[in-house]
Amino acid sequence: MAESVYRVTELVGVSSESWEAAARNAIETAAKVLRDLRIAEAHRFDLTIENGKVTSYRVRLNVSFKYEPGVVAPQADNAEEWEHTRHELP
Repeated sequence: MAESVYRVTELVGVSSESWEAAARNAIETAAKVLRDLRIAEAHRFDLTIENGKVTSYRVRLNVSFKYEPGVVAPQADNAEEWEHTRHELP
């Protein structure tokens, strides 16, 4: 069996529909810049409330992807948009 190393990073997905949609948004957005996504573990759920009504659902995911030595991580236009271990996604 070949040896592999995986990186785990935290993503935060947001949706006005549901936690499932929030998770899907996070994964689909991350998949545009991260290769070989493997497993996502949802570990924290919250929502925002305005005037007594739920306005958005947020889910935090630990996502693993295969580490490839020599591959440089994508750079965001703004350093605040891209942190090394946590990414807030639309």
